[in-house]
Amino acid sequence: MLNNWVVTPTCLPSVLRRCHTCPSERFRASGKFRVNANHKVIDAWLLVLCTACGETAKLTVLERINVRSVPPELLDRLHDNDLGLTAELLQDPVVRRRNRIALDWDGAWRLDTGGSDHLDREVIDVSVRFAARIPVRPVRLIAEGCGLSRAEVERLVAEGKVVSAVRLSGKVSGDFTFTLKR
Repeated sequence: MLNNWVVTPTCLPSVLRRCHTCPSERFRASGKFRVNANHKVIDAWLLVLCTACGETAKLTVLERINVRSVPPELLDRLHDNDLGLTAELLQDPVVRRRNRIALDWDGAWRLDTGGSDHLDREVIDVSVRFAARIPVRPVRLIAEGCGLSRAEVERLVAEGKVVSAVRLSGKVSGDFTFTLKR
């Protein structure tokens, strides 16, 4: 029987970027946008706040774009300070690359295993689905979901008792499956 686990975000991740005012390198997304129109072009920024000093920084979302080329739904979401749009934009690789930021997901996600009835079986087949692109080590997910230590899971991987099509030693942010044999 295939068990379905889901990695879901619990809050917005921290934004890793250097603060211009203090030595901090961690910001939190405020969920607010600043939109500025100049004649026929528009600029839009996502505002983030330094966790140490509270200084506001702007992450560029739209830069010198013709107003007619921006979908009206996007403009409405920007003006409404849509928190869902904030989450989407933080995960957008183009926005992250343009603003030279990284995301820190520590403490911003949880693993839903659907209960602990699978822990006593000899063979466990699990499908792990990601609700958002959250980079997590598969060994950590397996340890948390099965109630084992990470060292124990790494030992099981080395013995060939944890089998998966994806590499279990790095980080993954996409769906994968694995089989655990005890």
